[in-house]
Amino acid sequence: MALESANEEVEKREYQQRIDMFLESNNVNRTELEALLKYHAEKEKAGFVENKRPRWDFPGSFYFVATVVSTIGFGMTTPQTVAGKIVLIFYGFFGCAGAILFFNLFLERIITFLAFILRWLHEREMKRKGIGNDVKNSQERRSSEVSDTDSYDAWKPSVYWVMFILFFGAIVVACCASAMYYPVENWTYFEAIYFCFITFATIGFGDYVVSQQEAYPYVHFYRLGNFIFIVLGCCCIYSLFNVTSIVIKQFLNWILRKLNCQCRRRKPPPRGRRNAITPGHLQKNAKNTKPNNVTVDVDADSDSEGRRNSGEMISMRDFLSANKIALAMMQKQLWETSQRGMAHGSSSGFGGGVGPLMILNRKLGQDEI
Repeated sequence: MALESANEEVEKREYQQRIDMFLESNNVNRTELEALLKYHAEKEKAGFVENKRPRWDFPGSFYFVATVVSTIGFGMTTPQTVAGKIVLIFYGFFGCAGAILFFNLFLERIITFLAFILRWLHEREMKRKGIGNDVKNSQERRSSEVSDTDSYDAWKPSVYWVMFILFFGAIVVACCASAMYYPVENWTYFEAIYFCFITFATIGFGDYVVSQQEAYPYVHFYRLGNFIFIVLGCCCIYSLFNVTSIVIKQFLNWILRKLNCQCRRRKPPPRGRRNAITPGHLQKNAKNTKPNNVTVDVDADSDSEGRRNSGEMISMRDFLSANKIALAMMQKQLWETSQRGMAHGSSSGFGGGVGPLMILNRKLGQDEI
């Protein structure tokens, strides 16, 4: 609001002054002029205005489909027929899903490649310091047991180095693309950089769109270069965003530790609670391994009959006698599941993940900050 509201008022005031001057000098009805301007804006958006290339020739249609499946959605071209909108819904669904799969595959491959490069640099640095022979011998001993792929997957590069390399790669792609865009589209270099970020991040405002003029020099090479830069830029920015999310997650975990927020800590049930059930053979292990675990005596009280008649929970002895085997098996499975969950993620904070986050958690070493 602070940055844009003042400029909005200035532009609105200038527009009204320009319209008033035109109406006074040409004696035109305001309602008719506004209807004409609205009609002109609609047709300009559809690509019918002079000096605009056809929107629905094959290159224009291909460009439109690419903006749909990549979720950029500039909005400079939209289907106007009912049949076109219906087809868009179907191929857009599968196309967007395929594009996300492609981005995830690119993310996994580029992280694997960067891990290979960073490992090579690490081994070279270790060798320069004179301790590379021991590392090499240990790797040779492990090579007889595991494959090269497993060996590289076991080594986790620093997430900060990966983020820096992806950031540098995205900057290089954006600068090269801007060097191609700004002279051809008659933009400033900053406008070209702005367009690259909006496009590569799949934001797609539509205020700047390439390949909209009627004619271009070397148009086929320009369209090919535009396609290559958009694909590379979207892949790089997508990978950079996901790696940056790992750093943000680590920062949030650091804040939680500083604030002493135990987000995932379970509160033990109060002592004497009657519906807390633990199998007998697990109570002994729990007492030996987890001193804070609370075990409850399940003997029946003398007032169990009265509580049963009053609608309260029945005693543990009555309940176990009716469901002894099934309940014991269920409790054993629940206890084992909880133990596995505590073993994999007992610390508080943000962890785990699906999709690209799972790929990064598996590929990168998440050094806590």
